[in-house]
Amino acid sequence: MLGPNNYGKAEVRVLRVDRGADKHEIADLNVSVALSGDLAATHLTGENDNVLPTDTQKNTVYAFARDGIGSPESFGLRLARHFVDSQPSIERARIGIEKYAWDQNDRHSFARAGDVVDTTAVTYDGTTAWVVAGLTGLVLLNTTNSEFSGFIVDRYTTLAPTTDRILATSVDAEWRYSVDDADWPALREFARQALVGKFVTTYSYSLQQTLYQMGQAVLDEVPEVAEVRLSLPNRHHFLVDLAPFGLDNPGEVYFPADRPYGLIEGTVLREGAPPPGLAWSLRSGE
Repeated sequence: MLGPNNYGKAEVRVLRVDRGADKHEIADLNVSVALSGDLAATHLTGENDNVLPTDTQKNTVYAFARDGIGSPESFGLRLARHFVDSQPSIERARIGIEKYAWDQNDRHSFARAGDVVDTTAVTYDGTTAWVVAGLTGLVLLNTTNSEFSGFIVDRYTTLAPTTDRILATSVDAEWRYSVDDADWPALREFARQALVGKFVTTYSYSLQQTLYQMGQAVLDEVPEVAEVRLSLPNRHHFLVDLAPFGLDNPGEVYFPADRPYGLIEGTVLREGAPPPGLAWSLRSGE
């Protein structure tokens, strides 16, 4: 006999941007839906008359986000009540929500709170020491002041140019010092502030341009740094088409895609800086 069962759409990623006159605010959620009720037929005979497709559940999350999210608790209540009250076959709905925290850098710029790892690599050859500092997992996002256009178009190109997009990345950075004795915590903080500050203030025409500006900012703000290496995945956010539900979407509801993604990597060097000598990057093995 059929025992307890449920079904639903798991881990629906949705980012909502509230574009206030003074500043932007974002709500970044991972929403999972589980429904149960009169669903024996679909299991026993394959009849789907009482089944609300999981794709429809995903679309409902996006459509409800168009009206605003508020607290995760209130958003979950709205969704659960909708699924049960609108579908006679659904007797119970369980909504699980994970909310990802962001710190606000400026009116339209954010940094993910948490998950940042500081890194250090020290190389010593018996005479000279090379010190490399860095960080991984620094997630940054600008809700505007980013565009991408003028690129090569060939027979396989489907990407449309855009003059206003979300720019998001997870920064992996390493910087090599030209000194072997310094106030390391202070220099690390200066470098981090330079990376974040330049991401905030750069009007981006490409993530490559942003990478160079960020690396140059570290060199400008921390004279003790000789070289900066950056790896910036482009965390794409696609505008959700709400037209099938009779809703517009004026740059408010997005699908944050985790893969595939563009990966932009590069090095910014100080002119005349001494060479690194021995291997300086534990992560790259170079």
